[in-house]
Amino acid sequence: MADDNVGMAYARAAQDFHEARRRADLERVLARLRGESVQLLSYEEVRQQLRANETRAQTLEDVPIAAIVGSVGRYTDFTRTFLPQHDQDEERWARVMLATKRLEGLPPVSLYKVGEAYFVRDGHHRISVARQLGATHVQSYVTEVMAKVPLEADASPDALILKAEYAAFLERTHLDTLRPQADLTLTAPGQYEALEEHIRVHRYFMGLEQQREIPYAEAVAHWYDEIYLPVVQVIRQRGLLRDFPERTEADLYLWVLEHREALQTALGWEIEPEAAASDLAEQHSARPGRVAARWGERVLDAVTPDALESGPAPGVWRKGRLSQRQEATLFADILVPLGTCPSDWRAFEQAVVIARREGGQLRGLHVVATPEAQSGPTALALQETFAARCREAGVAGTLAVEVGRVARKICERARWVDLVVLSLNHPPESQPLARLSSGLRTLLQRCPRPVLTVPRAATPLERLLLAYDGSAKAQEALFVAAYLAGCWGSTLTVLTVLEGETSSSEAPMHAWDYLKQQQVSAQWIQERGAVAEVLLAVAAQQPFDLILMGGYGFNALLEVVFGSTVDQVLRESPFPTLICR
Repeated sequence: MADDNVGMAYARAAQDFHEARRRADLERVLARLRGESVQLLSYEEVRQQLRANETRAQTLEDVPIAAIVGSVGRYTDFTRTFLPQHDQDEERWARVMLATKRLEGLPPVSLYKVGEAYFVRDGHHRISVARQLGATHVQSYVTEVMAKVPLEADASPDALILKAEYAAFLERTHLDTLRPQADLTLTAPGQYEALEEHIRVHRYFMGLEQQREIPYAEAVAHWYDEIYLPVVQVIRQRGLLRDFPERTEADLYLWVLEHREALQTALGWEIEPEAAASDLAEQHSARPGRVAARWGERVLDAVTPDALESGPAPGVWRKGRLSQRQEATLFADILVPLGTCPSDWRAFEQAVVIARREGGQLRGLHVVATPEAQSGPTALALQETFAARCREAGVAGTLAVEVGRVARKICERARWVDLVVLSLNHPPESQPLARLSSGLRTLLQRCPRPVLTVPRAATPLERLLLAYDGSAKAQEALFVAAYLAGCWGSTLTVLTVLEGETSSSEAPMHAWDYLKQQQVSAQWIQERGAVAEVLLAVAAQQPFDLILMGGYGFNALLEVVFGSTVDQVLRESPFPTLICR
């Protein structure tokens, strides 16, 4: 009778085995359809790839079964969930199941631990049975094996390839000992070679600069400190991991620099990593807000005439400028559009005044109508002249040549600079139809940066007249005026004009409070009347050499039909005028 009971119990255990085998076959088929693998990882392969050799003393632990991902020698005998894959394991598997159900007690299994993952040395069938019975942990003798890179408990074969590449990278660079805190985990295969190429290039230029042979270890540490970490700091400041949550900082380091190189090739200008990082998020982030903004911009651009587009909201440039750049100067990059008219060089001379004061650089732009003209003799001669005049002036500068419509190209390029300076050769016309087709008006309406118009010879920008009405765009002009007065030492006069209900009598107080906070002194003038007429009259009475004011304040269509203060000032003022938005 006892033998019959044993036989029945064994038959039930064998039946459990066959059920586990069917589940293993189904698991393998489904994984193949998904392009995945159900196979356990090979311990020896992992050990070699991760350069894992040093071991620690054995300990007795309760190990999570889900963290057991591989085997020393039987990684093809069981699936990743420890379902048996071979029929010949039936007897041994059934006997372990039988002993387990009888509570006879089984010895602990033996495991290797690499990072957070475990590999079976002995006890495969015990683990398989325990898992099928719903156990979550198994008692184990654990020997920890130290690896150069950590291995997670959910590591897959694809992840193992990346881990192996990382381990090889660390073995060649010794970055884990040179900078133990460094984490250069990548999520795409083959990219560690790109990091090593960055190190090789950096070592080469270090040697040229220091005129000596640079030891490889020194180059690795210097690259990490002076190249890699500053870019990672930009990534953190911009919050790029929120835009690309599936990526790592090392991924984004490579992506930002690749994007930067592509931008520099397309624009013909040097681009700072900060600007490249911001553009990367704007152009490629999958966050709903970013996607909606891109589509909305494209739709509006497609259906709205250039002259009626409202452009970015007031204050966008200032907020971004304050949050993204740490240096004290406000106008580090200055865009100077140039044509073939000699009068265009007025803008160049005015931009030189600013670049010298700010330690900035000039970004020249020449827009042509055809691709052939882009590399024609006129464009090439203009580039040579621009470079020569920059050298004479002692400022850095590069002129790019691009095909397209002038106003649109200036607006597109303006997002990469801090200020646009252009010669005022064709002020806005007084007739509505002429205003509708005005390239200058389109530029002032759409440009994402302040625009400085230069109608005559360049001035030193030392005597400032700020037209202030308390509007959002006037706040931007106040911000720039306070900067010039505070950092350049320019004298500042603030003019407020009360004109019906469009100007608030409280406006001067807002300006007063702001300038007081910035420790900037100013003269104050308050008048009544039509804004443009009063502004021009005040400007004619004193020796000003720069007018600062907010941009178009009303609906674009209304401004086109009825005209604006900005248009009238640009038509009649002899001074450079800075239009802010």
